[in-house]
Amino acid sequence: MKEKIMIVDDDQNIIFAFQELYEEAGHPVITADSGSVVLELLEKEKPAILFLDVKMPDLDGLAILEKMHERGFDIPAILITGYGTMQTAIRAMQLGAYDYLTKPLDIEKVRITGQRALEAIRMRRQLRDLQLQLEEKRAHLGKGLIGKNPRMLEIYKKIGVISTTPNTTNVLILGESGTGKELVARAIHESGPNSEALFLAINCTVLPENLLESELFGHEKGAFTGADRRKLGKFEVAGKGTLFLDEIGDMPEALQNKLLRVIQERTFERLGGHETIPLFARVVAATHRNLGEAVQKGQFRDDLYYRLNVFEIILPPLREHKDDLPLLANHFLEKYNEPFGKNLKAISPEVTDALYRYDFPGNVRELENLIERAVALERGEVLTPEAFPQALFHLPGFRAMDIPIVHDDFTLAKQAVVEAFEKKFLIERLTATTGNVSEAARVSGIERQSFQRLMKKYDLNSEEFRHR
Repeated sequence: MKEKIMIVDDDQNIIFAFQELYEEAGHPVITADSGSVVLELLEKEKPAILFLDVKMPDLDGLAILEKMHERGFDIPAILITGYGTMQTAIRAMQLGAYDYLTKPLDIEKVRITGQRALEAIRMRRQLRDLQLQLEEKRAHLGKGLIGKNPRMLEIYKKIGVISTTPNTTNVLILGESGTGKELVARAIHESGPNSEALFLAINCTVLPENLLESELFGHEKGAFTGADRRKLGKFEVAGKGTLFLDEIGDMPEALQNKLLRVIQERTFERLGGHETIPLFARVVAATHRNLGEAVQKGQFRDDLYYRLNVFEIILPPLREHKDDLPLLANHFLEKYNEPFGKNLKAISPEVTDALYRYDFPGNVRELENLIERAVALERGEVLTPEAFPQALFHLPGFRAMDIPIVHDDFTLAKQAVVEAFEKKFLIERLTATTGNVSEAARVSGIERQSFQRLMKKYDLNSEEFRHR
């Protein structure tokens, strides 16, 4: 049997129109002409979606929405009114309305809106299946890696093999930026016998050469100007754990020489010291560069490359395992629901279609940033195109699936809500990066020029954030 539809309106002509529309399509239709009986009917009939008139003589639609929210009814509600105002639209969205239709009703728009709501319900069922798969993967890896593509499954197997080897076995992880190299390193660590020991990560591009050397090896008091006390390096602090050297391909040549000696001899000395300290940690290195080419060009030591590359893991870019998109996208939807105080259930077919067509140069990290931004902006229960950068929906071959552009009060209200969240999102990113526009754009998954255009749109100046 098809899903039940409920219509609440004191205009019998509208009720008859809905009955004709949905009963002909095979949906049972529950009707009511009074707001006071709605909650009882929702409890008894459990309809899939609810069409609800705002203005009724006893209890208006907004009050019903509020009571539904209080009682935890999880039913998409589509409001209907002949008195559309921006304030009403904003309040309706705040109360969790799925959509908002104005009278006189366009029956085709009613059909499209209802169809989208029903698709959202069906996608919830699919989401439950996806969640089960996610839990299965989490139980298998338990460490944040998501995917069931054959290439990902081979990586999981390799992680399992590596985790049984001693800490003297080094690992090299290759892959484009954003593919999850650190997640793989953590999975190796947490699957091994020394998972209770420390996992320490250091990015070889973040610190100047002299500071990076001190971070890795530590130093004695007086080793250089400003060294007023002994400092233990990451090699020493890691103990029997794992030291993850990210972006090893950009390590300065002098440090490459020292790292080679440490890996060969499994010992090192602090800067300015003479004590020989044993290395107990496993070294896992990663880079987005093609190290084979770097070796040929003389940009990376060949002997260090071979020492690191005892086990090699190559992570595929997201564009090469797009069958994992639903699992990944729904994982990030779950991840950001709680911090943003949301209860989003699914991702609309329009968004899913656009994501499949996009190549994701920033890979999984870019997908995560897109979903995080969308969760922050979305007001309903399903992620819709309005919560994403619109350029995503103008890719070659994208089907604009009934996305109407109507300049009515509701559209203006929704635009106002979206813009308020968009501005807040920009301010949070600029604050977190102290006005560094390039970094703010990168962590947001937005091109720098696009980020600057948004700043200009909201009259934001990066200088204002550099002293916060």
